[in-house]
Amino acid sequence: MYIYNMSKIALLTTLCCTLILFVKGIVTAQEITPHKLIQPPYLKAGDSVAIVAPSGILKNKSDEIEQAKQLLKGWGLQVVIGKHVFQDANHFAGTDDERCEDLQKALDDPGIRAIWCARGGYGTVRILDKLNWAKFNENPKWLIGYSDITALHNAIHNEGVESIHALMCTSLSEEFSSIEQTIDTFKDAIFGTGLNYTLEGSTYNRTGSAKGQLVGGNLTMLHTMLGSKTSIDTSGKILFIEEIGEYKYHIDRMLQSLKRAGYFDNCKGLIVGDISKLRKNTTLWGSSVEQLILDALSDFTFPIAFNMPAGHEKDNRALILGRTIQLNVSHNQTMVIFDR
Repeated sequence: MYIYNMSKIALLTTLCCTLILFVKGIVTAQEITPHKLIQPPYLKAGDSVAIVAPSGILKNKSDEIEQAKQLLKGWGLQVVIGKHVFQDANHFAGTDDERCEDLQKALDDPGIRAIWCARGGYGTVRILDKLNWAKFNENPKWLIGYSDITALHNAIHNEGVESIHALMCTSLSEEFSSIEQTIDTFKDAIFGTGLNYTLEGSTYNRTGSAKGQLVGGNLTMLHTMLGSKTSIDTSGKILFIEEIGEYKYHIDRMLQSLKRAGYFDNCKGLIVGDISKLRKNTTLWGSSVEQLILDALSDFTFPIAFNMPAGHEKDNRALILGRTIQLNVSHNQTMVIFDR
């Protein structure tokens, strides 16, 4: 039987009391403040990091895993490689059970202080419902990755714990000098140096200010989670999205689906990362992807910031999901300030 720890009991109590007040009309939707999430301990020299592969196959990627191992060791960290990382099960890095076994072991082991996902692709959603979070909740640790790993970020957010949207091991196929800020912000995030970003402005920016927990990740994965227990409630929160390899009409369709599901009703802001390698349809969409997003969300008034360098490009800055941020958006620049 799953046993709730005290942090979960407090979270449920807060949510139930807020719901009662909301129903009675004492608290409005705009006044609902999300419960503060648990911050796992930042890493220090001597800590152990597990590298696991919950998604796609790592064929011919041994050099990248070795680079990742040496990078962490250079920072004084110990590295544990999952038993099944290099397994081959058609599209995946091992069978569902094998990938789940590596991840579950890392989640359960109190000696592991962070879990770094080797790559994304596809496959994490297939093992989500096999995972047990009981020991993780007793000893929370950082989960790091992006793209398909959004599924895990969602699940961990709903467990009440922060996580890190950042590069993965296969990102190290690039020369380190070409992804310097990607690596530096990853290091800053896991060691607790602090993250703040001043972004290039955009004429598409919808100006304004907001404060709230940062949530989100890959748009396709957020859309995939709809209707499940690992979908995120964005009420009072600031949403981040990124995407790769989609048609514009696919992006619009996903945004329309999220909107119809109430995803944006009480959202406080949107940060748009890289929308990379858009595919061209024979019937042209007729506007930029930025305008597409603005049009899809025209019913809402929250600020929208473009040009966040996070996603599937070389410059993939780290983001602490679940952390409260201050978002200040103008046409000239955007400020993203993380609470410490």
